[in-house]
Amino acid sequence: MRVLLSTIGSRGEAQPVIALAVRLRGLGHDAVVCAPPDFRAWAESLGVAYAPVGPWLRGTAKAAAGTVPTPRERQRMIEGTVAEQFRAVRSAADGCDAVVGGGALAIAARSVAEALGVPYAYAAFAPVTLPSPHHAPPVLGMLGQGPADGPADAEKLWAEDEQRWNAMWRDPLNAERRRLGLEPVADVRSHLFTDRPWLAADPVLAPWPGPPGLDVQQTGAWLLDDTRPLSREVEAFLAEGEPPVYFGLGSMRAPEGIVATMLDAARAFGRRVVISSGWADLTAPADASDCLVVGEVNQQALFPRTAAVVHHGGAGTTTVAAMAGTPQLLLPQMFDQYYHAERVRHLGLGASVPPAEGLRQALGRVLDAAPTARAVAPTIKTDGTATAADRLLSLAGTAGPVP
Repeated sequence: MRVLLSTIGSRGEAQPVIALAVRLRGLGHDAVVCAPPDFRAWAESLGVAYAPVGPWLRGTAKAAAGTVPTPRERQRMIEGTVAEQFRAVRSAADGCDAVVGGGALAIAARSVAEALGVPYAYAAFAPVTLPSPHHAPPVLGMLGQGPADGPADAEKLWAEDEQRWNAMWRDPLNAERRRLGLEPVADVRSHLFTDRPWLAADPVLAPWPGPPGLDVQQTGAWLLDDTRPLSREVEAFLAEGEPPVYFGLGSMRAPEGIVATMLDAARAFGRRVVISSGWADLTAPADASDCLVVGEVNQQALFPRTAAVVHHGGAGTTTVAAMAGTPQLLLPQMFDQYYHAERVRHLGLGASVPPAEGLRQALGRVLDAAPTARAVAPTIKTDGTATAADRLLSLAGTAGPVP
């Protein structure tokens, strides 16, 4: 069997589909990932076929915050995004027996599956991206939005979210569908998500709360088994003293002065710091002997040897830290990061604060959460890709959305 795995987004979207592709290859099947070009070299180093789509995204982590496009500029970007996805996804799907769309913006995947007459499944990476009366829709955050203060009318907010989806995506989506000889869709969100979406998230960290109207199939998180050793430099730093604090923001922007604030917070508790440079290219003072800056690193190997993990709240980092039994301090900025911050607090795995606010006090609370974090670690499900692969294999010979 050959499967196309399509997603748009940063590493939080790309890594899960690459992990599933690796699992499928291990079972003797072919998989091709269609995702932004940033992750091509990494995927191909794992033996995964890769079809890049859209522009490089890494520069967004260092772009000036607060720049808002005009309505016309936004419309041109949307039309170009949809057209490019249809071109790239249609080309990558040749010879495929099934198509999986992952994340919130895989606009072309279902239509391409329809045109080819092959099965389609949609996978969300956090419950908050799927409509439910038990939570509000995620907020973008990059334009200054934040989660609602206090109780929110979730059903009203989801209705407004549906309207935004249709206003933004329906016309360009239907224009591309017409080119493929397909009927127009009335509601973009339900078209992409189907009424039986998969939820590639851990059922302890991120359980599906309902409602029964969506028959959500929770597979567990799609984790890549990382066997890379830590570098000699990292091993030497770890051996020099007590477990350090890990600090990284992944693909997020870095608030001004955040590294100095983080170092001050860690030093207040006698802790050294491992800084992940990330897409923001974080650095440390040259004379900071209690700090080590690293690039790409095996989090699965590093996190169990740290005292705390301070991060942006992406699904992957949150899950790996929970697996490690290491307490977490989340600095959410956008989308599902606020949801993960709330879940970490709820489970007693740590705390969250706005970036650069109250880090010292919050870190103290987080360090005290170590016993709870260690107790929860064995409950985290690690076979999500196996579950998803089994479901994909069961689709052979069917057509349409996952039955």
